[in-house]
Amino acid sequence: MTASIYAAKPWLARLSKAQLARISPPETVVHSLRAAVRRAPDRTALAYFDGRLSYRETDAFSDSLAGHLAAKGVERGDRVAVILQNCPQFVLALLGAWKAGAIVVPLNPMYRSAEVAKALDDSGATVLVCADHAWESYLRAVVAESSVHTVLTVCERDLQTRDDPRVLGAARLPRPYDTDDLVTAARRRLPAPAGRELSAADTALISYTSGTSGTPKGAMNHHGAIAYIAERQRTALPVAEGACYFALAPLFHITGVVCELAASIANAGTLALAYRFEAGVVLDAFAEHRPAFTVGPSTAFMALTAHPGATREHFASFQVLASGGAPVPPALIDRIRTDFGPYLTNGYGLTESTAPCASVPPGLEAPVDPASGTLSVGVPGPDTMVRIVDEKGEEVPFGAHGEIMISGPQVVSGYWGMPEATAETFPGGELRSGDIGFMDPDGWLYVVDRKKDMINASGFKVWPREVEDVLHTHPAVREAAVVGVPDAYRGETVKAYISLRPGAAAEPAELSRYCAERLAAYKYPRQVEILPELPKTASGKILRRELRERR
Repeated sequence: MTASIYAAKPWLARLSKAQLARISPPETVVHSLRAAVRRAPDRTALAYFDGRLSYRETDAFSDSLAGHLAAKGVERGDRVAVILQNCPQFVLALLGAWKAGAIVVPLNPMYRSAEVAKALDDSGATVLVCADHAWESYLRAVVAESSVHTVLTVCERDLQTRDDPRVLGAARLPRPYDTDDLVTAARRRLPAPAGRELSAADTALISYTSGTSGTPKGAMNHHGAIAYIAERQRTALPVAEGACYFALAPLFHITGVVCELAASIANAGTLALAYRFEAGVVLDAFAEHRPAFTVGPSTAFMALTAHPGATREHFASFQVLASGGAPVPPALIDRIRTDFGPYLTNGYGLTESTAPCASVPPGLEAPVDPASGTLSVGVPGPDTMVRIVDEKGEEVPFGAHGEIMISGPQVVSGYWGMPEATAETFPGGELRSGDIGFMDPDGWLYVVDRKKDMINASGFKVWPREVEDVLHTHPAVREAAVVGVPDAYRGETVKAYISLRPGAAAEPAELSRYCAERLAAYKYPRQVEILPELPKTASGKILRRELRERR
């Protein structure tokens, strides 16, 4: 067998002593929480507008939620679905579910009824934690057709008093009479159930992603992977213990859970939350909380730096300003450094790699490939192996393009209930990323394209087939093909090409609205073009390649 040319890990020469040092991560984030409580019980763990929860309170509240769930019949390994924005209740639900021995299923609050129903059905979730407004407007009907037997609702105005109308504009509802209230349950101070201790090998999350195929799949992120990444951040980044981490990435996304929540707890830090992204609110939070770390998609930084109120002082506290989930234009890095001071570090990861598998080391800057203008996404970590292979699975030389393959302690064990997809995507335990890239001889990794037709809109993955299926339910649509097209703000946006049924009529805006009513906001096509006929092969297969070239 030919020796791997990547086995020497040329990227190790780029890493600092702190990054290269051996670590001993705790088994789980719950273990990290207990350690933080011992070190700094009265330090603020969660800051939400003007609300504060200490580590002591966060531990006690999540214990009580664990006791509440156990009293409702939740057993070790049961699934608890959480569909919330960035609020303290999300963190309490996550920790409480883990203390009860359950697996958390984080869901995007932008999901529509059918998307939530599919995830609940696939995961077999028996508990749902959601906002009261979402429960009253659409989730009650979804749950009626699911395996969920217990619902905890949340008023996202709780645990603070500022009620910022820019993001917390919805009026407070009376508590739904047919659900439990999460904050009430947390304040009962019930003990966590005994005998539910979890280990590094246990599944922590079922994180739904389309991956490299069109069917949403639940990646099984284990506790050890989350704790490992968090400990690597704690020991390697120039962020002092107890510092503030701002949750720019949503907590329902793997980046938010790992690089914000878990990393903050590992460092006994303060996690500042601001419900959802709104540029003015985020800038105000930067000024109030003076965070040392944040990570988010490049689109968020575009919006922040374009805000008329943004100043250098808003960014002055940051020791690490990081971006991941979507391509970062080199011009954005230059603009932030010139106008606001910090260097925006780049990174690369997938849900299946429990967030980052490559990043720009502290103190270094990502090179730009002179041939393509592509910005490097950084270098792998010391325990991570990245290889580039061709269509036959053979390694390609440094500088040559191929599929990015990843192995290491952060790679998931597979997909929930999908052994065939697991075998295909994780041959021998190595992750086939589905992304095309290359590595230079110094170990810098570059991502240049996706292997198939995946669309990456603001860091969210969109599979064309899902959008096409919705379009095909419109009575006027005969054929539909969806592709990704360049977008200055989102990096890529969704465009649909349509041919109509004979005698039917429909306007592009109507078709876009039709999808918006049935899909999450990042999935529906912002652009729709109607053609007399879509291009096809001789066998009748629609040629997406030709449609992408029409732009």
